[in-house]
Amino acid sequence: MPRKPTELPPAVARRFVGDMRAFHAEPNPIKRDEIAVRQLDALRQHHTGKVRLADVKEMFEQMGNHT
Repeated sequence: MPRKPTELPPAVARRFVGDMRAFHAEPNPIKRDEIAVRQLDALRQHHTGKVRLADVKEMFEQMGNHT
């Protein structure tokens, strides 16, 4: 059974895109992790399922080619 997509408020979605761009522009892996953790916290506030840091990084990688 397909899951219903998470609905993010527009401000949260804009911040996600901004952080995704910052993630791809950042050469320092520790700072990239900090950016991903910030989004992990934001997504956990709006998603009822389990979200891990690896999930956020994967979303950034998959979506980074489409912006």
